Amino acid sequence: MAAISNVALLVTDYDEAIAFYTRKLGFDLLEDTNLGAGKRWVQVAPKNSGGTALLLAKASNEKQLSAVGDQAGGRVWLFLQTDDFWRDYHAMQAAGVVFHETPRQEPYATVVVFEDLYGNKWDLLQRSV
Repeated sequence: MAAISNVALLVTDYDEAIAFYTRKLGFDLLEDTNLGAGKRWVQVAPKNSGGTALLLAKASNEKQLSAVGDQAGGRVWLFLQTDDFWRDYHAMQAAGVVFHETPRQEPYATVVVFEDLYGNKWDLLQRSV
C-alpha cells in the first residue's frame, strides 16, 4: 500500500519557517538534516498526526522564489483538521496567526481561512460528520 508521506512547501528560510510552524501552529519538528551546500531535509507535522508531513523546501531559483506564498494561485491550499476547533483557533489567534475571516459553520465543518508566514492560504477545520 502506498501513502503520501510529505507535501513540499516552498520557503525562503528554513529557520523562520520552522519557528512559524512549531511556535505559531504547534507543529512538531520531525527532522532537520543538513544535506550540505545550504540544503536541509526539514519535516514538520501537527502533533500526534502520524501521517503526512510538510517538507520545508528552500526556494533555490527565481521560479521557485516567485511561487513562495502562492503555491495554489491564491486559493486555499492546505487543510489543517482539528478535533477541537475553538481550542486551536484561539491558540493560533494568541500566537499572532493572520485570519482572513471569522469562523463559519458549513455543512461539512466549522472552518476558518488563515495564512502561513508567506501568505499561503489554509483552512482550519473541524469536521461535523
